[in-house]
Amino acid sequence: MSGHRQPPEAPLTDLTAFIAALPKAELHVHHVGSASPRIVAELAARHPDTSVPKDPEALAEYFVFRDFAHFIELYISVVDLIREAEDIRLLTYEVARDLARQQVRYAELTVTPHTSVKRGIPDVAFMEAIEDARTAAERDFGVVLRWCFDIPGELGLPAAEETARMACELRPEGLVSFGLGGPEIGWPRPQFKPYFDRAIAEGLHSVPHAGETTGPETVRDALTALRAERIGHGISAARDPELMALLAERGIPLEVCPTSNVATRAVSSLAEHPLPALVAAGVTVTVNTDDPPMFGTDLNNEYAVAARLLGLDAAGVAALAKNAVAASFLDGTGKARLNEEIDAHLAAWPG
Repeated sequence: MSGHRQPPEAPLTDLTAFIAALPKAELHVHHVGSASPRIVAELAARHPDTSVPKDPEALAEYFVFRDFAHFIELYISVVDLIREAEDIRLLTYEVARDLARQQVRYAELTVTPHTSVKRGIPDVAFMEAIEDARTAAERDFGVVLRWCFDIPGELGLPAAEETARMACELRPEGLVSFGLGGPEIGWPRPQFKPYFDRAIAEGLHSVPHAGETTGPETVRDALTALRAERIGHGISAARDPELMALLAERGIPLEVCPTSNVATRAVSSLAEHPLPALVAAGVTVTVNTDDPPMFGTDLNNEYAVAARLLGLDAAGVAALAKNAVAASFLDGTGKARLNEEIDAHLAAWPG
């Protein structure tokens, strides 16, 4: 992307329009965390025993996080609203609708089945609900969805065992990868190795979170113990030049979520975000939203943020979009088609 830069202070008005119409892939976006205020409020009204506000406007104030631990606490309160299979289907279908509005053609949604099954949704019903929504979304919106089944790290090894069981024994058609989320502090990556080994043996890709709120050593653990093919966040790698060189050499992409990092206090401000340092070191980065409504963002905004931080013009933004396509687990035909769409959009752009 180094050949496609513009001064950081350059106006983004035209570039914003380019981004809004740019065909995209998203690789790090959480299923429940993508619930729009309208859907969260509707679910809260269905389940009146919740602490989550039932007014969409009040949700903006509710989703102001003191720190990462507070974010996890509030995230779990929203997870608790998903209590029936129809809640799952509605949420998934509406997430796809929102992705389509942003010209997202392909998304790998991080799904945490254990938390829903623990709350009483039968595991088979959960799988049927997400698959029904996936096929409907592709038919109705043209959005291809795939799943990453995610261990909720804060629930420990029993949750890891259950997540691995569901991934390997009930494997839905859309499942492509196996992940690990939740807090990193107090939950070292190596303890989850047996569950990743099982998932990898079943042909799933390894995409754990690491280096979001901890140091570079967590990223190294994800690479060595969990055999990560992509890293969720991974931004602390910027503190370790040798680790950045290793990521660049191995071609391990990072799923970077700038606004999320500021909202959860993982980074003090966008001006201090390590994205430019990672790119300068040759690390492959993709741009993502994490939990967009909770952070008051969407993928178009994250591309605009990245363009500002990296000083990119339209060609640079298109190259960034292609990073996500290359790093995705979409099949070769799908990757070629999406890259052609990105190229066509850039070629038609008047700038």
